[in-house]
Amino acid sequence: MTPEARLEALGLTLPPVSAPIGAYLTCKRQGDLLYLSGAGPIVEGRALYQGKVGSDVSPEAAYEAARISALNLLAGLKQELGELSRVKSVVKLLGLVACADGFYGQPGVVNGASDLLYEIFGEKGRHARSAIGVCSLPMNIPVEIEMIVQVED
Repeated sequence: MTPEARLEALGLTLPPVSAPIGAYLTCKRQGDLLYLSGAGPIVEGRALYQGKVGSDVSPEAAYEAARISALNLLAGLKQELGELSRVKSVVKLLGLVACADGFYGQPGVVNGASDLLYEIFGEKGRHARSAIGVCSLPMNIPVEIEMIVQVED
């Protein structure tokens, strides 16, 4: 089953790719690696979730925000590659979680992205990862995810 078919089976569709909000590329290729810039839970041009995890946003909602962030990354990846079946391996994820003092559940939040990538790519979706707590993120989003992917030509 292709990654696109898995998305469809899960009832998920890839959103339109958003333009960068700064002076950077959303995707940069180096050899067979694609470096995808951070993406957040942006839906139709607006932040679906805002605030800090542990005070304004529940861990469960933040998990969903990470999942939406991963969908946004997949949309950019599909735009770059034409088809997601060209993904050889999801190499690395970096998850940034804007959180309240005393919140230590960053790994559980970033699992929203990791779990989705495994659902879509199977073993090719397993990756190395960091989950880091930060004091704030752009647009007051609670989660930002970036990704490195190895691709086949």
